[in-house]
Amino acid sequence: MNQQVPETLGRRGVEEILAQLPNDPAARIQTGVSFIFSPFRTPPETTVKALTEFLMGAEETSTPVLVQIDLEHWWEARPDLWNWWDAAKPGFNLANRENVEWLGWSSADALRIAWRNWGRQIRVLPPPNLASPRYVTACREEIRRLVPIVLNWHERLPAEKKHLLVGIKLGHETSIGVNAYHFPGGNALLAKPSAEDPQQGLKNDDVPARGMQPMGFAALKTSGMRGSGAPPTGAELASVAHRYLDELCAQAAELGVPRERLFAHGAGWQDDEPFHAVPVNAHSCPAWSFYKWAADPRQDIGVKHNLARSDAPFWAATEWLLAGPRDLVHWRQALTNTLADPRCRYVCVFNWESIRDSPPVLAAVKGMVNATAEDTEVLLKE
Repeated sequence: MNQQVPETLGRRGVEEILAQLPNDPAARIQTGVSFIFSPFRTPPETTVKALTEFLMGAEETSTPVLVQIDLEHWWEARPDLWNWWDAAKPGFNLANRENVEWLGWSSADALRIAWRNWGRQIRVLPPPNLASPRYVTACREEIRRLVPIVLNWHERLPAEKKHLLVGIKLGHETSIGVNAYHFPGGNALLAKPSAEDPQQGLKNDDVPARGMQPMGFAALKTSGMRGSGAPPTGAELASVAHRYLDELCAQAAELGVPRERLFAHGAGWQDDEPFHAVPVNAHSCPAWSFYKWAADPRQDIGVKHNLARSDAPFWAATEWLLAGPRDLVHWRQALTNTLADPRCRYVCVFNWESIRDSPPVLAAVKGMVNATAEDTEVLLKE
């Protein structure tokens, strides 16, 4: 499935998964599909067409789906928000320095480049300033564009198919300085070949800088928290990220998404760090990524503490992948542990390509389908 080619999001892609993991319509646990839509990465009409194809494929195959809307990580199609440095390219405006992160307390320290490591290191655009009014307004506009499409689709479904909408997820490990980090002196590297980029990894025990150049100055200054002094703390960055995700969820709730179908995606990379608290709000159900604790999310202290203070009807393992041996016993036990809490609405295995050629893993997932845990779905992300 590919958002840039909307036709790939129809029933054919869904049927590839169902061929391996068929559903029983009466089952308590079902196989479903999720997909991340990044509306700042493609023109609006492309995203709308992709979402429409995805929902049609779900309805035609009677497959539960989770619609994930990512407004943080990919924004190539919005140079009008981020291009503050290249007058020869679209969107150039010096004022766009206010929409990206800074390495100090002045917009003169605005980023031009950042790096991401999701299995391999790549160059990416500077991360957004999560407190920028223009950026947040653009996020709200996309939510107002896409969420009604999902809600109208759900409204038209017959009663026996209402369960096909598992939910809508906003945020994508919402944080600052992790999924887009900056090497010291990184802006100067933009003019050099990527082969010369440093290759050091993040140091997750160094919160919040992770061994990289501290950032978050723009978010703190724009939000009015403070505009001078020492670099931002983990608690301050988490506060800004929480405020941003809370605002997005409030917009979705205002449009009519019920709390039990709205999820906010957070994460924590160090035990019980401040970012764990980001997805807990009054409008949605919290959801987290699980890699280190995929074998038993109940052992994740940060998640445990924040679930205790959440009054949401559900939570979700919205990004989940078990490391280690790919055998039936370990995977079945890990899935059982994850779904042990009746409030766990779904598990989203990242991603289909990573497991589709592993018979033991597929057997473990099949063993969970039709099992207990009412109203819970095991979702495999395409």
